[in-house]
Amino acid sequence: MRIGVHFNYQNYTDWDRFEAHGASRSAIPDSQLYDEELLLGGLVEPLGFDSYWAIDHHFSPYIMTGGALQHLTYFAGKTSRIDFGSMVVVLPWYDPVVIAEQISVLDNLLQGRKLTLGLGRGAAKREFDAYRVPMDESRDRFAESLQVLQKALSQEWFSHEGRFFNIPETTIRPRPRDAQRLLDGMRVAWTSPETLPITANAGLGMLMTNQKSWEAYKEDVQGFNAIRAGKGWAPIQPSVAVNVSCFDTEAEAWDTILKHSIEAGISVQRHYGWKDVERFKNTKGYEQYVQFSEAVNTRTPEDLGERAARPQAWGTPDQVFEKLKHIQRMTSAEEFMLNFRFGAMPAAAAERSMRLFASDVLPRMHSLEAPLHADMTGAAVAVA
Repeated sequence: MRIGVHFNYQNYTDWDRFEAHGASRSAIPDSQLYDEELLLGGLVEPLGFDSYWAIDHHFSPYIMTGGALQHLTYFAGKTSRIDFGSMVVVLPWYDPVVIAEQISVLDNLLQGRKLTLGLGRGAAKREFDAYRVPMDESRDRFAESLQVLQKALSQEWFSHEGRFFNIPETTIRPRPRDAQRLLDGMRVAWTSPETLPITANAGLGMLMTNQKSWEAYKEDVQGFNAIRAGKGWAPIQPSVAVNVSCFDTEAEAWDTILKHSIEAGISVQRHYGWKDVERFKNTKGYEQYVQFSEAVNTRTPEDLGERAARPQAWGTPDQVFEKLKHIQRMTSAEEFMLNFRFGAMPAAAAERSMRLFASDVLPRMHSLEAPLHADMTGAAVAVA
Protein backbone atom coordinates (compact mmCIF):
# COMPACT_ATOMS: atom_id res chain seq x y z
CA MET A 1 0.00 0.00 0.00
CA ARG A 2 1.19 3.52 -0.81
CA ILE A 3 1.65 5.97 2.04
CA GLY A 4 1.96 9.71 1.50
CA VAL A 5 2.32 12.66 3.88
CA HIS A 6 0.90 16.18 4.09
CA PHE A 7 1.36 19.08 6.52
CA ASN A 8 -0.80 22.07 7.47
CA TYR A 9 1.66 24.97 7.81
CA GLN A 10 -0.65 26.34 10.51
CA ASN A 11 -0.06 29.22 12.94
CA TYR A 12 -2.74 28.21 15.42
CA THR A 13 -1.74 30.57 18.23
CA ASP A 14 -2.18 33.66 16.04
CA TRP A 15 -5.96 33.53 15.63
CA ASP A 16 -6.90 36.14 18.28
CA ARG A 17 -4.41 38.73 17.01
CA PHE A 18 -5.36 37.98 13.40
CA GLU A 19 -9.10 38.36 13.92
CA ALA A 20 -8.59 41.59 15.86
CA HIS A 21 -6.54 42.95 12.93
CA GLY A 22 -3.79 43.56 15.45
CA ALA A 23 -0.85 45.73 14.52
CA SER A 24 1.54 43.81 16.74
CA ARG A 25 3.70 40.97 15.47
CA SER A 26 2.57 37.39 15.74
CA ALA A 27 3.95 35.70 18.86
CA ILE A 28 5.23 32.89 16.65
CA PRO A 29 6.37 34.27 13.27
CA ASP A 30 4.98 32.53 10.22
CA SER A 31 8.58 32.07 9.11
CA GLN A 32 9.26 29.91 12.18
CA LEU A 33 6.28 27.66 11.35
CA TYR A 34 7.56 27.41 7.78
CA ASP A 35 11.06 26.47 8.88
CA GLU A 36 9.66 23.76 11.15
CA GLU A 37 7.34 22.24 8.55
CA LEU A 38 9.88 22.48 5.75
CA LEU A 39 12.15 20.41 7.98
CA LEU A 40 9.38 17.84 8.48
CA GLY A 41 8.58 17.87 4.77
CA GLY A 42 12.23 17.22 4.04
CA LEU A 43 11.97 13.95 5.96
CA VAL A 44 9.24 12.48 3.74
CA GLU A 45 11.56 11.07 1.09
CA PRO A 46 14.49 9.86 3.25
CA LEU A 47 12.15 8.14 5.72
CA GLY A 48 10.69 6.03 2.90
CA PHE A 49 7.25 7.53 2.30
CA ASP A 50 5.84 7.38 -1.21
CA SER A 51 4.39 10.83 -1.84
CA TYR A 52 4.02 14.40 -0.62
CA TRP A 53 0.68 16.25 -0.81
CA ALA A 54 -0.11 19.95 -0.51
CA ILE A 55 -3.25 21.76 0.64
CA ASP A 56 -4.60 24.91 -1.04
CA HIS A 57 -5.53 27.69 1.43
CA HIS A 58 -4.94 31.41 1.78
CA PHE A 59 -5.41 34.56 3.86
CA SER A 60 -5.53 33.23 7.44
CA PRO A 61 -3.41 31.35 10.00
CA TYR A 62 -5.41 28.19 9.21
CA ILE A 63 -3.20 26.69 6.48
CA MET A 64 -0.54 28.92 4.98
CA THR A 65 0.64 27.05 1.90
CA GLY A 66 -0.24 29.97 -0.35
CA GLY A 67 -1.39 27.57 -3.04
CA ALA A 68 -0.83 23.87 -3.58
CA LEU A 69 0.99 24.01 -6.92
CA GLN A 70 3.65 26.53 -5.91
CA HIS A 71 4.21 24.54 -2.74
CA LEU A 72 4.63 21.26 -4.62
CA THR A 73 7.01 22.88 -7.10
CA TYR A 74 9.42 23.67 -4.26
CA PHE A 75 9.42 20.06 -3.05
CA ALA A 76 9.77 18.78 -6.61
CA GLY A 77 13.17 20.45 -6.67
CA LYS A 78 14.12 19.13 -3.21
CA THR A 79 13.42 15.46 -3.97
CA SER A 80 14.18 12.82 -6.57
CA ARG A 81 11.98 9.78 -5.85
CA ILE A 82 8.60 10.58 -4.33
CA ASP A 83 5.37 11.38 -6.17
CA PHE A 84 3.13 14.39 -5.51
CA GLY A 85 -0.52 15.29 -5.12
CA SER A 86 -2.78 18.27 -4.43
CA MET A 87 -5.51 18.07 -1.83
CA VAL A 88 -6.88 20.18 -3.37
CA VAL A 89 -6.54 22.90 -6.00
CA VAL A 90 -9.66 25.04 -5.52
CA LEU A 91 -10.56 25.76 -9.13
CA PRO A 92 -13.14 28.58 -8.65
CA TRP A 93 -10.48 30.91 -7.21
CA TYR A 94 -8.17 30.92 -10.21
CA ASP A 95 -7.85 31.55 -13.92
CA PRO A 96 -7.91 27.98 -15.28
CA VAL A 97 -5.38 28.82 -18.02
CA VAL A 98 -2.85 29.81 -15.36
CA ILE A 99 -3.58 26.65 -13.38
CA ALA A 100 -3.17 24.49 -16.50
CA GLU A 101 0.21 26.06 -17.21
CA GLN A 102 1.40 25.59 -13.61
CA ILE A 103 0.32 21.94 -13.71
CA SER A 104 2.16 21.33 -16.98
CA VAL A 105 5.33 22.97 -15.70
CA LEU A 106 5.22 20.89 -12.50
CA ASP A 107 4.57 17.72 -14.51
CA ASN A 108 7.72 18.41 -16.53
CA LEU A 109 9.81 19.26 -13.48
CA LEU A 110 8.90 15.91 -11.94
CA GLN A 111 10.59 14.13 -14.88
CA GLY A 112 8.22 11.19 -14.92
CA ARG A 113 7.21 11.08 -11.27
CA LYS A 114 3.45 10.96 -10.76
CA LEU A 115 1.35 14.07 -10.07
CA THR A 116 -2.17 13.37 -8.77
CA LEU A 117 -4.49 16.35 -9.22
CA GLY A 118 -7.00 16.63 -6.41
CA LEU A 119 -9.56 19.33 -7.19
CA GLY A 120 -12.27 21.08 -5.18
CA ARG A 121 -14.52 24.14 -5.01
CA GLY A 122 -13.78 25.66 -1.60
CA ALA A 123 -16.03 26.68 1.28
CA ALA A 124 -14.45 29.64 3.11
CA LYS A 125 -16.03 33.03 2.51
CA ARG A 126 -12.81 34.87 3.41
CA GLU A 127 -11.01 33.20 0.51
CA PHE A 128 -13.77 33.81 -2.03
CA ASP A 129 -14.01 37.45 -0.93
CA ALA A 130 -10.27 38.04 -1.20
CA TYR A 131 -10.22 36.53 -4.68
CA ARG A 132 -13.30 38.61 -5.60
CA VAL A 133 -15.26 35.52 -6.63
CA PRO A 134 -18.95 35.18 -5.60
CA MET A 135 -19.19 32.10 -3.40
CA ASP A 136 -22.60 31.12 -4.74
CA GLU A 137 -21.04 30.70 -8.20
CA SER A 138 -18.52 28.14 -7.00
CA ARG A 139 -20.20 25.00 -8.33
CA ASP A 140 -20.69 26.47 -11.82
CA ARG A 141 -17.21 27.99 -11.84
CA PHE A 142 -15.72 24.67 -10.80
CA ALA A 143 -17.48 22.83 -13.63
CA GLU A 144 -16.40 25.35 -16.27
CA SER A 145 -12.83 25.61 -14.98
CA LEU A 146 -12.58 21.82 -15.11
CA GLN A 147 -13.65 21.89 -18.76
CA VAL A 148 -10.96 24.45 -19.56
CA LEU A 149 -8.33 22.49 -17.64
CA GLN A 150 -9.17 19.27 -19.46
CA LYS A 151 -9.01 21.02 -22.83
CA ALA A 152 -5.72 22.75 -22.03
CA LEU A 153 -4.01 19.54 -20.96
CA SER A 154 -5.41 17.27 -23.68
CA GLN A 155 -5.33 19.55 -26.74
CA GLU A 156 -2.26 21.38 -28.00
CA TRP A 157 -4.47 24.22 -29.27
CA PHE A 158 -7.77 25.00 -27.60
CA SER A 159 -10.35 27.73 -27.16
CA HIS A 160 -13.33 28.14 -24.87
CA GLU A 161 -16.52 30.18 -24.77
CA GLY A 162 -18.49 29.95 -21.56
CA ARG A 163 -20.29 31.86 -18.84
CA PHE A 164 -17.14 32.86 -16.95
CA PHE A 165 -14.30 32.44 -19.43
CA ASN A 166 -13.91 33.37 -23.08
CA ILE A 167 -10.51 32.14 -24.18
CA PRO A 168 -9.15 32.69 -27.69
CA GLU A 169 -7.24 29.91 -29.37
CA THR A 170 -4.11 29.35 -27.36
CA THR A 171 -1.77 26.66 -26.13
CA ILE A 172 -0.02 25.64 -22.94
CA ARG A 173 3.76 25.34 -23.07
CA PRO A 174 5.55 23.31 -22.03
CA ARG A 175 3.18 20.57 -23.04
CA PRO A 176 2.62 18.01 -20.26
CA ARG A 177 4.93 15.02 -20.20
CA ASP A 178 1.96 12.70 -19.82
CA ALA A 179 -1.34 14.50 -20.29
CA GLN A 180 -3.40 11.33 -20.19
CA ARG A 181 -1.96 10.27 -16.86
CA LEU A 182 -2.80 13.69 -15.42
CA LEU A 183 -6.35 13.49 -16.75
CA ASP A 184 -6.91 9.90 -15.65
CA GLY A 185 -5.62 10.69 -12.16
CA MET A 186 -7.85 13.71 -11.47
CA ARG A 187 -9.73 13.37 -8.19
CA VAL A 188 -12.36 15.50 -6.51
CA ALA A 189 -12.99 16.08 -2.81
CA TRP A 190 -16.57 16.67 -1.76
CA THR A 191 -18.79 17.08 1.28
CA SER A 192 -22.19 17.65 -0.31
CA PRO A 193 -24.15 14.66 -1.65
CA GLU A 194 -24.90 16.63 -4.82
CA THR A 195 -21.22 16.68 -5.81
CA LEU A 196 -20.73 12.90 -5.68
CA PRO A 197 -22.83 12.04 -8.78
CA ILE A 198 -21.39 14.99 -10.69
CA THR A 199 -17.89 13.73 -10.00
CA ALA A 200 -18.71 10.09 -10.74
CA ASN A 201 -20.52 10.87 -13.99
CA ALA A 202 -17.58 12.99 -15.13
CA GLY A 203 -15.26 10.00 -14.81
CA LEU A 204 -13.18 11.63 -12.07
CA GLY A 205 -11.72 9.90 -9.03
CA MET A 206 -12.29 10.16 -5.27
CA LEU A 207 -10.26 12.17 -2.77
CA MET A 208 -11.34 11.91 0.87
CA THR A 209 -10.07 14.78 3.01
CA ASN A 210 -11.18 13.58 6.45
CA GLN A 211 -14.42 15.56 6.70
CA LYS A 212 -16.82 12.65 7.27
CA SER A 213 -16.97 9.43 9.25
CA TRP A 214 -15.41 6.34 7.69
CA GLU A 215 -18.90 4.82 7.58
CA ALA A 216 -20.16 7.75 5.51
CA TYR A 217 -17.18 7.52 3.19
CA LYS A 218 -17.85 3.80 2.73
CA GLU A 219 -21.35 4.65 1.52
CA ASP A 220 -19.86 7.26 -0.82
CA VAL A 221 -17.52 4.68 -2.39
CA GLN A 222 -20.44 2.31 -2.84
CA GLY A 223 -22.58 4.98 -4.49
CA PHE A 224 -19.73 6.34 -6.57
CA ASN A 225 -18.86 2.96 -8.04
CA ALA A 226 -22.52 2.15 -8.58
CA ILE A 227 -22.73 5.15 -10.90
CA ARG A 228 -19.61 3.98 -12.70
CA ALA A 229 -21.03 0.46 -12.99
CA GLY A 230 -24.17 1.88 -14.55
CA LYS A 231 -22.01 3.44 -17.25
CA GLY A 232 -20.05 0.24 -17.83
CA TRP A 233 -16.92 1.66 -16.21
CA ALA A 234 -14.63 -0.25 -13.87
CA PRO A 235 -14.79 0.59 -10.15
CA ILE A 236 -12.04 2.75 -8.65
CA GLN A 237 -10.49 3.38 -5.24
CA PRO A 238 -10.04 6.63 -3.31
CA SER A 239 -7.06 8.41 -1.83
CA VAL A 240 -7.76 9.04 1.87
CA ALA A 241 -6.33 11.56 4.37
CA VAL A 242 -5.80 10.41 7.98
CA ASN A 243 -4.37 12.13 11.08
CA VAL A 244 -1.71 10.09 12.88
CA SER A 245 -0.37 10.14 16.42
CA CYS A 246 2.21 7.35 16.82
CA PHE A 247 4.08 7.09 20.13
CA ASP A 248 5.56 4.45 22.42
CA THR A 249 2.50 4.47 24.69
CA GLU A 250 -1.19 4.61 23.99
CA ALA A 251 -1.62 7.29 26.67
CA GLU A 252 0.82 9.72 25.07
CA ALA A 253 -0.62 9.09 21.62
CA TRP A 254 -4.18 9.76 22.83
CA ASP A 255 -3.28 12.84 24.86
CA THR A 256 -1.44 14.25 21.84
CA ILE A 257 -4.11 13.64 19.24
CA LEU A 258 -6.93 14.76 21.51
CA LYS A 259 -5.30 18.06 22.52
CA HIS A 260 -4.27 19.01 19.02
CA SER A 261 -7.47 17.78 17.35
CA ILE A 262 -9.38 20.19 19.59
CA GLU A 263 -7.07 22.99 18.49
CA ALA A 264 -7.30 21.98 14.84
CA GLY A 265 -11.10 21.91 15.06
CA ILE A 266 -11.19 25.41 16.49
CA SER A 267 -8.94 26.59 13.67
CA VAL A 268 -11.25 25.01 11.08
CA GLN A 269 -14.26 26.69 12.65
CA ARG A 270 -12.64 30.11 12.64
CA HIS A 271 -11.33 29.87 9.08
CA TYR A 272 -14.60 28.68 7.58
CA GLY A 273 -16.91 30.70 9.82
CA TRP A 274 -18.95 27.64 10.83
CA LYS A 275 -20.87 29.57 13.49
CA ASP A 276 -22.70 31.61 10.84
CA VAL A 277 -25.56 29.19 10.14
CA GLU A 278 -27.62 31.69 8.15
CA ARG A 279 -24.83 32.39 5.68
CA PHE A 280 -24.63 28.73 4.69
CA LYS A 281 -28.41 28.47 4.50
CA ASN A 282 -28.49 31.41 2.11
CA THR A 283 -25.48 30.62 -0.08
CA LYS A 284 -26.29 28.60 -3.17
CA GLY A 285 -24.53 25.26 -3.21
CA TYR A 286 -23.57 25.32 0.48
CA GLU A 287 -26.83 24.44 2.17
CA GLN A 288 -25.41 21.08 3.26
CA TYR A 289 -22.80 22.89 5.40
CA VAL A 290 -25.55 23.92 7.81
CA GLN A 291 -24.92 20.65 9.66
CA PHE A 292 -21.37 21.76 10.46
CA SER A 293 -22.60 25.15 11.63
CA GLU A 294 -25.24 23.63 13.85
CA ALA A 295 -22.71 21.22 15.38
CA VAL A 296 -20.35 24.09 16.20
CA ASN A 297 -23.18 26.01 17.86
CA THR A 298 -24.53 23.10 19.91
CA ARG A 299 -21.38 21.18 20.96
CA THR A 300 -18.26 22.16 22.83
CA PRO A 301 -14.88 22.33 21.09
CA GLU A 302 -13.75 19.51 23.39
CA ASP A 303 -16.61 17.28 22.27
CA LEU A 304 -16.05 18.06 18.59
CA GLY A 305 -12.31 17.50 18.97
CA GLU A 306 -12.77 14.12 20.61
CA ARG A 307 -15.26 13.05 17.94
CA ALA A 308 -12.70 14.03 15.29
CA ALA A 309 -9.78 12.31 17.04
CA ARG A 310 -11.32 8.93 17.91
CA PRO A 311 -11.53 7.49 14.37
CA GLN A 312 -7.99 8.52 13.40
CA ALA A 313 -4.83 6.40 13.58
CA TRP A 314 -3.40 6.87 17.07
CA GLY A 315 -1.64 4.71 19.64
CA THR A 316 1.44 2.53 19.70
CA PRO A 317 2.88 1.43 16.34
CA ASP A 318 0.89 -1.81 16.54
CA GLN A 319 -2.33 0.06 17.29
CA VAL A 320 -1.73 2.58 14.49
CA PHE A 321 -1.13 -0.27 12.07
CA GLU A 322 -4.41 -1.96 13.02
CA LYS A 323 -6.36 1.28 12.79
CA LEU A 324 -5.03 2.04 9.34
CA LYS A 325 -5.98 -1.47 8.25
CA HIS A 326 -9.50 -0.77 9.54
CA ILE A 327 -9.70 2.53 7.65
CA GLN A 328 -8.57 0.80 4.47
CA ARG A 329 -11.30 -1.80 4.99
CA MET A 330 -13.89 0.94 5.49
CA THR A 331 -12.87 3.03 2.48
CA SER A 332 -10.99 0.70 0.09
CA ALA A 333 -8.23 3.35 0.03
CA GLU A 334 -5.44 2.73 -2.44
CA GLU A 335 -3.26 5.39 -0.81
CA PHE A 336 -3.21 7.21 2.51
CA MET A 337 -2.08 10.83 2.96
CA LEU A 338 -1.00 11.04 6.60
CA ASN A 339 -0.86 14.22 8.65
CA PHE A 340 1.55 14.08 11.60
CA ARG A 341 1.16 17.71 12.78
CA PHE A 342 -2.04 19.67 13.43
CA GLY A 343 -3.26 22.38 15.77
CA ALA A 344 -0.39 23.78 17.87
CA MET A 345 1.50 20.49 18.11
CA PRO A 346 5.21 21.09 18.74
CA ALA A 347 7.36 20.22 15.76
CA ALA A 348 9.49 17.93 17.92
CA ALA A 349 6.46 15.83 18.87
CA ALA A 350 5.38 15.57 15.23
CA GLU A 351 8.88 14.48 14.23
CA ARG A 352 8.99 11.79 16.93
CA SER A 353 5.63 10.46 15.77
CA MET A 354 6.65 10.52 12.13
CA ARG A 355 9.99 8.80 12.72
CA LEU A 356 8.45 6.06 14.89
CA PHE A 357 5.79 5.45 12.24
CA ALA A 358 8.43 5.28 9.52
CA SER A 359 10.51 2.71 11.40
CA ASP A 360 7.79 0.53 12.95
CA VAL A 361 4.65 0.93 10.82
CA LEU A 362 5.58 2.03 7.30
CA PRO A 363 7.30 -1.23 6.27
CA ARG A 364 4.22 -3.17 7.36
CA MET A 365 1.93 -0.82 5.46
CA HIS A 366 4.05 -1.23 2.36
CA SER A 367 3.70 -5.00 2.63
CA LEU A 368 -0.11 -4.81 2.68
CA GLU A 369 -2.35 -5.13 -0.30
CA ALA A 370 -4.80 -2.25 -0.77
CA PRO A 371 -7.83 -4.03 -2.23
CA LEU A 372 -11.12 -2.65 -3.47
CA HIS A 373 -13.43 -4.60 -1.22
CA ALA A 374 -16.34 -6.47 -2.77
CA ASP A 375 -19.01 -4.46 -0.97
CA MET A 376 -17.67 -1.23 -2.52
CA THR A 377 -17.40 -2.23 -6.18
CA GLY A 378 -20.84 -0.80 -6.89
CA ALA A 379 -21.93 -3.93 -8.72
CA ALA A 380 -24.53 -5.09 -6.19
CA VAL A 381 -25.94 -1.59 -5.79
CA ALA A 382 -26.17 -1.11 -9.52
CA VAL A 383 -28.07 -4.38 -10.00
CA ALA A 384 -30.51 -3.53 -7.23
